[in-house]
Amino acid sequence: MVDQNPTAPRPPSSASAAPGPGVIPAFAPAPPGEQRRVAVAGTGHRAGMYVGAVTGEHADVATLVAWLDPNPGRIDHYDAEVGAALGLDGPARLPRYTPDGLERMVAEQRVDVVIVTAPDHAHADLVARALAAGADVVVEKPLTTDRAGCRRITSAVAESGRDVTMTFNYRYAPRNSSLREVVRSGAIGDVTSVHFEWVLDTVHGADYFRRWHREKRNSGGLLVHKSSHHFDLVNWWLGDVPSRVYASGGLRFYGDRNAAARGLGPRPARGTGTTGDPFALDLTHDPRLRSLYLDAEYHDGYLRDQDVFGPGITIEDNLALVVDYRRGATMTYSLNAHSPWEGYRVAVNGTAGRAELEVVERGAVELDEHGNAILDPSATPGASARPSLRPEGERLLVQRHWEQPVEHPIPAGIGGHGGGDAILLKDVFRRHLRVEEDALGRPAGYLDGLRAVAVGIAANQSLVTGLPVTIRDLDLGADLSLTTAAPVAVR
Repeated sequence: MVDQNPTAPRPPSSASAAPGPGVIPAFAPAPPGEQRRVAVAGTGHRAGMYVGAVTGEHADVATLVAWLDPNPGRIDHYDAEVGAALGLDGPARLPRYTPDGLERMVAEQRVDVVIVTAPDHAHADLVARALAAGADVVVEKPLTTDRAGCRRITSAVAESGRDVTMTFNYRYAPRNSSLREVVRSGAIGDVTSVHFEWVLDTVHGADYFRRWHREKRNSGGLLVHKSSHHFDLVNWWLGDVPSRVYASGGLRFYGDRNAAARGLGPRPARGTGTTGDPFALDLTHDPRLRSLYLDAEYHDGYLRDQDVFGPGITIEDNLALVVDYRRGATMTYSLNAHSPWEGYRVAVNGTAGRAELEVVERGAVELDEHGNAILDPSATPGASARPSLRPEGERLLVQRHWEQPVEHPIPAGIGGHGGGDAILLKDVFRRHLRVEEDALGRPAGYLDGLRAVAVGIAANQSLVTGLPVTIRDLDLGADLSLTTAAPVAVR
């Protein structure tokens, strides 16, 4: 299983092959010969999870038939992987297309599903065009980055009648689905407020400031790219729709101005070849990153390892929001991208009590003898063996009024992102074979994607104006209510 970001913490569940009871839904056997024809649009690191799934566990229901990417070097990487997975003597030599050939690809290769793992700013164009060309779409979060993208996708869904699957993998992490179970059970009564704090450490958090995400025009900032995961979780936990957003934040740690203010002095423009800098990423240290980016950069000039304290960063690293929900609950949310540890805390207050979920994904970022950040201490000889006051783990407590707290059990998962990736992939490729509906409602569609990015888009507008933003006023092209009729095309 390939994680979305090689700098992210690797949870113990990513190595588990024995999930807890009830974690994986039941599926009927796949009828022989009924494989859907799949194309991958965007061959960066995240595409690896889907390529591995189609050539591995889900090869009986899907087959890769084409690549779409402007960079032939990255296509070469995955084409070689597929060739190896299929037992060929060399690359698979699947047909390849550039983005302007998407419609031709769908027609010529009889594509049933386009998996969109391109940079965020390209999502709306690729999704809308794939739908119009007659294919269904599986799209990585976020659905899109701005109002225009929302409206374009909404129109394409209405006009095509095709399906859009959002890959909100955090829904499938057992710790998060356990919290949904608690809220839905009524154990804490009607929800009145939520506090959600997410901290990214100086390895994982810094990575968003090295690559294309650092420019808001590409990613919508962390409020859209990263936080859409978190906003979807709250929408899903509460079974409610966000209505108004007020935001505050800024770039206060990364970037050249902050570096100068702290007296950091001159720095190399990129991390490759740099030693003794815990904020640097050397692409030669990871064979996959070297192949996908360093060896392919001469095709398009894209640099994966830019200095996090360099010029040109236009996204925020500290953010705080107040979000109102239609049924009356309020969420306070904070995101910090330069924390010494990584994880999150959620508190859900209700009329009958409170639920608290705490997750520590990486308790500390330590340095090796050369001053480089250690990504995985358990796999690094000589790494610190000191007992930690912040051990990696997760705990869900439920406390009703006038009672002692009790710990709600969290079953084991499989795969990355807290044990959710592998379970998500089963729904992505086998949802039509489900024996019964998902009682937790984990599968997500484009309206779920709209509800999630609506918070980030409204928050970005609030950052500019200094005023609260009502989501209905954004006019995203669709009614975001939980029970809605079929979408109507926006002209």
